[in-house]
Amino acid sequence: EFMVGDIMCEQISPKNKKSEEHAVLYAHGGGYITGGIAYARILAVKLCMATGFTVYSFAYSLAPEKPYPAALNDAEAVWNYLTDSRYAPEKILIAGDSAGGNLALCLTQRLKACGKTLPARLLLFSPWTDMTASSPSYEQHENDDPILTKSYVTEAARAYLRDVTRAKDPLFSPLYGDLSGFPPVYIMVGRNEILLDDSLRLKQAVEEQG
Repeated sequence: EFMVGDIMCEQISPKNKKSEEHAVLYAHGGGYITGGIAYARILAVKLCMATGFTVYSFAYSLAPEKPYPAALNDAEAVWNYLTDSRYAPEKILIAGDSAGGNLALCLTQRLKACGKTLPARLLLFSPWTDMTASSPSYEQHENDDPILTKSYVTEAARAYLRDVTRAKDPLFSPLYGDLSGFPPVYIMVGRNEILLDDSLRLKQAVEEQG
């Protein structure tokens, strides 16, 4: 464990690294209202074992106590820490599940808007890309999703945004933002998830924007 400012972080390294130059920055899920280092560790370890790279996770600020943009600011702070003489930006993969997938996308969009070098890849697991919760899969898989419900997602969005009338803003819903010039994006999602359409629509948008 280590600190970046007041952000608790954790570094997990494989016994046999495939590369000293590459790393993964992993943002955990939890709807921006739950989660932390212990929560992140399970998937962080699996990412470490699968890639052979060192994985960095971090306990970003949670709503409702710290709504947007606190979590995004934390993610950028950790990114800056890693890219400040530790790793080249183009050697870092950003991974995230659910809200962490949202954070990975929003961070990449912020870096792009600032003219900064983008990460090597995005690894997204059931990313939350549209905070309006308006896609058909939210209704179609309400009773099939093993983890999430539409009411949970909408309440999480309310806590994170404070003003849900702005839920379609690309600042929070990266599906509607600029995805051109993005690095390669890997998306994994279950066919019975309420977030299925968030992934399918993201794939379509990424491909349409090149």
